[in-house]
Amino acid sequence: MNVLSPSSQQAAEDRLVESGLLTAADLKAYKTKASRANQPLFSMLINEKKLSDENLTKTLAEVNNLPYVDLSQARVDSKVLKLLPRDIAEHYMAVPLGEAQGKLVVAMLDAANIQAVDFLSSKIGRPLRVYSASEQGIRRVIKQYGTSALETGITSILGQEEVARLNIQPNVMAPGEAKPATIIEESPVAKALAAIMDYAAKHRASDIHIEPLEHELRIRVRVDGILKEIMKMPSSVEPALVSRIKILANLKIDEHRIPQDGQFSIVVDNRPIDLRIAVSPTVWGEQVILRLLDKTGTSLRLEDMGYVGRSLRRMRLALKQPHGMVLTSGPTGSGKTTSMYAMIQEIKNDTLNIVTLEDPVEYKIEGVNQIQVNPDIGLTFATGLRSILRQDPDVVMVGEIRDKETANLAVQASLTGHLVFATLHTNSAAGILPRLLDMGIEPFLIASTVHTVSGQRLVRKNVPGGQLFQSNRAQTEAIHQTIGHLLPKTSAEVAKVAADLGYSSLPLANQNAYTLAKGLVSQDNPDGYTGRIGLYEVFQVTEAIQDLILQRATSSAIQKAAETEGMISMRQDGYLKVLAGLTTLEEVDRVAAED
Repeated sequence: MNVLSPSSQQAAEDRLVESGLLTAADLKAYKTKASRANQPLFSMLINEKKLSDENLTKTLAEVNNLPYVDLSQARVDSKVLKLLPRDIAEHYMAVPLGEAQGKLVVAMLDAANIQAVDFLSSKIGRPLRVYSASEQGIRRVIKQYGTSALETGITSILGQEEVARLNIQPNVMAPGEAKPATIIEESPVAKALAAIMDYAAKHRASDIHIEPLEHELRIRVRVDGILKEIMKMPSSVEPALVSRIKILANLKIDEHRIPQDGQFSIVVDNRPIDLRIAVSPTVWGEQVILRLLDKTGTSLRLEDMGYVGRSLRRMRLALKQPHGMVLTSGPTGSGKTTSMYAMIQEIKNDTLNIVTLEDPVEYKIEGVNQIQVNPDIGLTFATGLRSILRQDPDVVMVGEIRDKETANLAVQASLTGHLVFATLHTNSAAGILPRLLDMGIEPFLIASTVHTVSGQRLVRKNVPGGQLFQSNRAQTEAIHQTIGHLLPKTSAEVAKVAADLGYSSLPLANQNAYTLAKGLVSQDNPDGYTGRIGLYEVFQVTEAIQDLILQRATSSAIQKAAETEGMISMRQDGYLKVLAGLTTLEEVDRVAAED
């Protein structure tokens, strides 16, 4: 909030009452309250939702005889946005609206500040025609810069001549010493990398892909599980950009023949973010994958992650067991580690010694002893687990069972009175048990130690408030085939079946159409999705399934037995979430194969 002169403050207060936005009594009461709290009056009115930021901005514009523009629904053309670089727009809280009579028309937060307007005009070298706009409206337009602005901004950072000489500055070397080159902090390529990482973090990306092609360098990000290209850069940028990343991750910048792994951290909007780096040689250069691990905003509650009904009950029953193994499966990036963190969070208390072995430690949990694998010094999952078992643990979490030795140690830990959480890479929950057999674990050991198995995938969530529609014939038939037998047959069954499956209500089976939902489409969420939710299948290793393990049965036979005993498959879980309006059939079909 800009500081107002006493006369402007009084004029604005009078105008608010005259326009009916505040009553005289309200104004008097809030002035007293603000004075006692030593807070600005207008800030208090906005914070307590007595006055909107938009209404206040309009009132102040009228008092100062400034033109006002409401940007809450504005959609500015990308060509217009290019008239003012994003970094300047963010710094000065000013956005371009177009051109008129040789002047650049901008909406500005501090439009009454003549010095700020003059300074901005001289900065961009053009005369301005200024409108007053709210901070919320200006930030909404800034978000519209999107990826094109990122590319434009980086191009302006690098410059045409800079691309040709993205100079890697050599270190000062002692006589006879050969040190690798490094890139100075303020070099164009360092700023370009910072802009890419900032963009990815602000758009909730989980990964950044830097991929050298024959004639260009492609930059892609993965948001909510979907990979999309955000820009291309000249191929000449690749060596310097990769070297910059290697320096940050403390890798060998003169090694280009073998893969390298590393990590470093950044802070974006006061949020600490860890980055895991994987560098691999390719035909046209070195590919770099940066995985972003945002430590904030992640709920570690089973319900918030998508566990419902039978899956939630079976998982909670597993967590009450004093020993044995709880195994989770799924592809890379399906949230397996986060699920195990949620399990630990559920049982964590002062009476338990919980030790984890991870690669890397993604989230730090207070009260839990977490160990990071480091193969370079001989600390593998197997050697780490062997050490952990000498530390008197009650609960052990193994980030991933990758080999026979680790599997054997995990089995032995569960046999000797420990509760063990671990993950494996398989396509389904049922596939875990044959996978252990493939690793050479004896069937009787698997049958006697593993008591709960879970499989999972992640789907994008609908933005609330979107359009409702009726399913077409093909969609209705897919629902009938997948979950028709699970849905209530009569109205009398609705409450019981819905409670069993974890929902407040469910439609009847064999309807001619079902009400489905699309997410609300907006500039920030053009596909109608935001965030992700899990699809889960959880089953207990009963006597019937133990017999199948001893017979070395296939995963399909185990899957069939688990479903006979009431397991909800990932696809079925997804279709139930579709009927609840949480996601779409297209999303579920994308990640969960037909049974």
